[in-house]
Amino acid sequence: MNMTNQLVITFFVYFIVMFLIGIYAYLRTKNSEDYFLGGRSLGPWTTALSAGASDMSGWLLLGLPGYVFISGLDGIWLTGGLLIGGWCNWMFLAKPLRVYSEALDNSLTIPDFLSNRVKDNKKIIQLVSSILILVFFLFYTSAGLVAGGKLFSAVFDFDYKIAVTIGTISVVSYTLFGGFMAVCWTDMIQGLMMMAALLIVPIFALNNIPDNLQNIISITNESNPYFLNLFVDSKGEKLSFLAIISLAAWGLGYFGQPHILARFAAIKNYRELKISRRIAVTWTFLCMVGAVAVGWCGMLYFKQNSLLLVDPEQIFIQLVSILFHPLMAGILLAAILAAIMSTADSQLLICSTTIAEDLYARFIRPEATPNELLNLGRISVAIIAIIATALAYNPDSTVLGLVSYAWAGLGASFGPALLMSLYWKRINYQGTLAGIVSGGATTIAWKYYSHLLPGDLGMLYEIIPGFIISLVLITIVSLVTSHPEKDILDKFMEVKEKLK
Repeated sequence: MNMTNQLVITFFVYFIVMFLIGIYAYLRTKNSEDYFLGGRSLGPWTTALSAGASDMSGWLLLGLPGYVFISGLDGIWLTGGLLIGGWCNWMFLAKPLRVYSEALDNSLTIPDFLSNRVKDNKKIIQLVSSILILVFFLFYTSAGLVAGGKLFSAVFDFDYKIAVTIGTISVVSYTLFGGFMAVCWTDMIQGLMMMAALLIVPIFALNNIPDNLQNIISITNESNPYFLNLFVDSKGEKLSFLAIISLAAWGLGYFGQPHILARFAAIKNYRELKISRRIAVTWTFLCMVGAVAVGWCGMLYFKQNSLLLVDPEQIFIQLVSILFHPLMAGILLAAILAAIMSTADSQLLICSTTIAEDLYARFIRPEATPNELLNLGRISVAIIAIIATALAYNPDSTVLGLVSYAWAGLGASFGPALLMSLYWKRINYQGTLAGIVSGGATTIAWKYYSHLLPGDLGMLYEIIPGFIISLVLITIVSLVTSHPEKDILDKFMEVKEKLK
């Protein structure tokens, strides 16, 4: 049996396992709350690993190792920012969001929560938030499908568009049927696969390089004399303060990612979130160390063996293909598929939830039954997948580039509004709406027009101005407009007492 056939068998078995989980979850899904939030029944391990796996996506095994392969250890600024941001997200948002979202009419989505929090009777916040989620998640989902296309085209030599289509079908197959529970259960398995692969591959790569530390440093300096310097890029140019801040600022994005925040709201007992936080942060740390190590060890291996890598984002794929037996290679490459699927499924589900709960049930058919919303959610998964696939058909798209734009847009739109709504009783409808709109608009404008700004200011990652402007406008607009109604303030104090 040749290598390709063995890889096909491994991937096929993986698909079947994920699909069977989806069918099992389908049998346990009775209504729209089950489909969109799992009936708030997750345990601490599922919550932690599902949040981590849905967070990291294909960029962890493709984008980040590729970045380190080219630029060196200055990528630590990015990974450090993400690790701190992830910890803060668990520390400051998880518990209050779980308690508050249930207290506010059992809010199932972030737009619904924000709307209920400030008593937006016209549901304008829900409408605007839903549109922003759909726009940015289309880019985010397409990033995962790009990663899937790169995986299948590299491993099986498929045409890129065919490869993207196969990846899409694999994700849709179980998300469509099983909903949130299928997504979370598969994410837990996929998260463990991702961590194992990122720790195994660099160890094997190092075993094929003389393990003398001096030799490793020598090869590193020969390949890229600036690789080990955290303060210069791959060209030897000093990283500016703005560049370092931009890399570290990725951590700000955590506060506004609906697919991660949904895990906080879905845990069965909010008192178990401390356990989940420790599991999730440990998992993230190990995965990021592994991803950086893959980029570094890949650079060492390719330099020592005089090999050429056309696409740096395929360094993980190439190392696995070269170093491992086909059966083991199939299992390790399935970890990339796991990373892709674990995020794409969550994003598809959030988009379908947004369409069914935040748009259809609020503005088109308020009298819709739970079963009607459940069926619409499944249809929405398929529609969003088709649109995201069309966006992913551009083979020149980079995984990290697409993710960075969507991550910034969601983080700046919802992060400030969520933080303020959970910790500031004075926030009101006008301030929340101003913050959401300004955060999203600033991100989009900065992305496309920042090159017109003077000096290096245009290099600043768009989440920073978006986040700051959103925070400022929430504060100013809330203070100069009407005071929140008494029942809103009473609910805020009630939740605050429960959280003590």
